[in-house]
Amino acid sequence: MSGKFEPKVPVTLAEPKGDLVSAEELAKSNGADGGKCYVAIKGKVYDVSGNKAYQPGGSYNVFAGKDASRALGKTSTKPEDARPEWEDLSDKEKAVLNDWDTFFSKRYNVVGFVEGATNRD
Repeated sequence: MSGKFEPKVPVTLAEPKGDLVSAEELAKSNGADGGKCYVAIKGKVYDVSGNKAYQPGGSYNVFAGKDASRALGKTSTKPEDARPEWEDLSDKEKAVLNDWDTFFSKRYNVVGFVEGATNRD
């Protein structure tokens, strides 16, 4: 099980940063015009700029520039689910969310935390 979330191609990650990312900065980091592309999970902000799936037109762009915790836990790509609230998810959905957090942590650099996030565990 330890290799369950390991990337197929090894990834060298920078030390996680503890910088605060404002809600406005997160929202602007949606990959538009070749800019940065961030996705937050439980308040932790990942830089997914190198993955085309999160860029405009990509299948996961709905998560870009947002804390997409709820959507990831629900395995949903509905825009209305791409929001930070996850505490009321079922235990199964919380486990899925934790799996996504582990998946992201092995592939993408942590650039900080959403300023004022109340959904961290």
